[in-house]
Order: sequence, then structure tokens, then C-alpha cells
Amino acid sequence: MFDPVLLRSFVAVAETLSFTQSAHQLSLSQPTVSQHIRKLELAAGRNLVTRDTRSVALTDNGEAMLGFARTILAAQDQAQSYFTGSAMRGRLRFGSADDLALTQLPGILRDFRQLYPQINLELTVSQSPTLLRRLAAGALDLVFIKQDPGSTEGRLVRRDRMVWLGHRSMTLDRDAPVPLIAYQAPSLSRMYAIRSLESVGRMWRITCNVKEVNGVLAAVRAGIGIAVFPQSLIPPDLAQVSANYELPELGDVDFSLLDNPSAPRGPIDALTAAIMSRPVHQ
Repeated sequence: MFDPVLLRSFVAVAETLSFTQSAHQLSLSQPTVSQHIRKLELAAGRNLVTRDTRSVALTDNGEAMLGFARTILAAQDQAQSYFTGSAMRGRLRFGSADDLALTQLPGILRDFRQLYPQINLELTVSQSPTLLRRLAAGALDLVFIKQDPGSTEGRLVRRDRMVWLGHRSMTLDRDAPVPLIAYQAPSLSRMYAIRSLESVGRMWRITCNVKEVNGVLAAVRAGIGIAVFPQSLIPPDLAQVSANYELPELGDVDFSLLDNPSAPRGPIDALTAAIMSRPVHQ
């Protein structure tokens, strides 16, 4: 049997590739996380992680262990939720970035409500900066947002890549301003787009301002322009714009959970565990 405490530390290291970030996420000291990894390696009889002064990486055995660890922890969380869920009461004000709400999140929330029927779940769907402001103001208890990689705030669910999204028939004139479909400011994807284009001196113009993700997708499908979107969330009828258009790289983005430290911990921890056991992706 592998100790779930050790497995949680290992999963955190595997997902962040950083002992420092993992320690912060788990509210542990870095030496404690390192000790957990060593104990898990002794229990497995295999090296799971390699690290030097600059980088952390998983071995082949580490990659295998990651899959087992996630399965074991998910089963444990589900069992705990089953036997404790009906007794938990309260209110949970949860906010999600609208594009993250497109995929598995509705199913996760539906299962959560079945496990915890006496928790009053209030959902707000908006843009990440708006949700952060509401969290800071005490109007939300837990938010699931996108943010720049490497942030020390919150708990990393997973890391994705931001890409240029367009219709498959889309063509771009290299000498013309890039036609952008963008959220109204403040917006993380808008910032990614403008920052990357201006870094290479590429001209751009906003051809469509939108307020929510369905507006982005409708405008892209209409061929009005291109948008910035998480790579794993691209709908099947749209595509990552070809590198032939010589558009700059956009970089990675983190999907993270941040909570209000003054809110009741029970509902927050329960929904956090549900999302971490089934990372949202297509």
C-alpha cells in the first residue's frame, strides 16, 4: 500500500515540477515534500524523480506512478465524499472562468451536488480577473481561473498552452493587421494576444469585442478573426491557426483554484478535491 500523504506530495511535484511550489500548495515545508518523495521511492523500489539545481523531471517509473497515484487518490476522495457528503451543510459561492466551464466542469459540479445535496452551490461564470476581484472582496469562496504560469497564489490544477484559434478556412494576410476577436478588458487572453504581437512588432486590430466564450466561438466560426484560446479546449470544428501565418508564440497558462481563507473550509475542500481528482480537459 502506498501512503496517500506521500502520493499527494508526489502528484503536486509531478504537476508543478517544482518542490517549492508543491510545498506552497500543500502548506508543507520543502524538506517535508522532499522526504515524502524519498519515502515513496523507497516504498516503490524505483527512482521516480530526477532533479538538479535548475530542473525537476519524472523518470519513466515516475510517469507510471503518476497515473496510479491519481487513480488511488481519486478513489480515496470519492470514498470519503460518499461516506461524509450527506452530513456536510453550508453554502459555497463558486466562480469559474467561462471557457473552463465548457468541458468536464458541469459533470463535476453535477456529481458534487449529488454527493453533497445539503450544500447550497452558487455558481458565477465570468472572466478570470473579474472573479479574482470578487474573491478578494469576499463575494466568492472558491474560484477556478486561468493565470500566468508560476504564480504562487492558489493551487495548480494543470498547465495548458495558449494558442491562436481560427476557423479551418481562415486566411491571414501577413502584411495586414492581425484581426483579433477579444474579450473586453480586463482579460487574460486579450493580454496574451496583444503582448505577444507587440513583442514582435506585429500590427493588430480588434474586429470583434465579446463578453463571454460563446461570443468568441461564434465570431471565430463566422471568420471575423482569430482568438487566443487554451489548446486543450479547442472545439472540434475549429483549429489552431497554422504556424505558416508567422504568429508569435503565446506561452503557457495555468488553470488554478484560489479560495477565500475566511470562508468555511468543508465545502471548499470538498469541491477542490472533486476538481483535482478529475482535472478539467477535453
